[in-house]
Order: sequence, then structure tokens, then C-alpha cells
Amino acid sequence: MVVQLPGGKSIVVDSKAPLEAYLEAIEAPDDETRAAKFKDHARQVRNHIAALGRKAYFEQFESTPEFVVLFLPGEVFFSAALENDPTLIELGVSQNVIIATPTTLIALLRAVAYGWRQEALADNAKVISELGQELYKRLAALGEHMQKLGRGLGAAIEAYNSAVGSLESRVLVSARRFKDLGAAAGGATIEELAPIETSSRLLQAPELLGTSDAESR
Repeated sequence: MVVQLPGGKSIVVDSKAPLEAYLEAIEAPDDETRAAKFKDHARQVRNHIAALGRKAYFEQFESTPEFVVLFLPGEVFFSAALENDPTLIELGVSQNVIIATPTTLIALLRAVAYGWRQEALADNAKVISELGQELYKRLAALGEHMQKLGRGLGAAIEAYNSAVGSLESRVLVSARRFKDLGAAAGGATIEELAPIETSSRLLQAPELLGTSDAESR
């Protein structure tokens, strides 16, 4: 089994551990034979560690694993081997081979899963940061458009008021004389035009005033 790690790395779990000698030790008819079989079990585990640690084994994979896990399917297999060869752990470390039982393998896989969750959170944080920066830029651009729109509305109101003033002072004064002279048709009247007093509200938030304005503040 190949376990993928964050960053494109991996570890390999090998479950082909030698158990024949241990099983023969359990069925041994006497203590002397049992002890010899347990020593043979430790020797087989040592040989398997050496086999897993060889360069040829690591070259089987596209990317070189960080280390290999030698999986023993029970605590008793590991403890029996260690009783007869206490140097197995140190040997494994020197060969990039870690001996694991079901308990330690589950702990290792949970640690890998936690690492992936942290990787996902880091990726999400990066995406959120990029989205925030893009949203900020778009708000600044929208603020510039709103500023232009507000200035355009102000200019339109100013032009309207000028036109109303000219109409009232120059055109309607003469037009109303037709009514005074009885020349207005049907009693129609010309209503007065009121100027627009309301002006467009200018943006105040620095984020919406454009990049240059926001930096100057």
C-alpha cells in the first residue's frame, strides 16, 4: 500500500512479513524448540528489514518513498521478535524501515490524514486570500465608476438648472406677454419650472475612491 503525503511525497506499507517461524514456535512440542523458533522469527524479521531497505526496493516506485513501513499484523509478532533481537528498531531506522503493528499503523495513518486536512486548510486560506484581493480591486474599480457617475449627475443637474434659469429669465418672460395681450390659445398657462436643489452624494469610503485616492488616505 502506498500512502500519499502532502507535498507529493509518499510512504510504502509492506505487509509481507515472515510469520512462519513464529507460528511454528507456538506449535513447538518443547521449550527448547520454541526458543529456537522464536530466534528464527527474529532473524527472519531482520532479513526482511534488510530486504526492504535495499535501494532496489525503493527504485520500484516512481517517486522515492520517505520510508517503508514493515507491517506486522499483531503486537505479539513484534514483541517476540524484539525479545530475541532488541536491535531491530535501530536497524529499521538505519534502513528507512519502520516496524508497525495495527495500533501504530492506525496512529500513523491518522497523522497523515491530519496532515492532509492542514494542507486543505492552507489551500483554502490561499484561495480566500486571492478572492479577497480580487474583490477589493473590483470594489475600487466600481468606486471609480460611481465617482464618475456622481460627477456626471452633478454636471447634468447644473446644466438643467442653468437651462431652467435661462428659460425663466429669457424665454418665458416674453412668452407670458402673449397671455397678457389675449393671444394665448384656450387659456393655457405656462407653469414655472423649479430648479433641482438636490445634489448627488459623493462616496466617502477610501476603498471605493480608487487606488490612488485610497493610498493617499
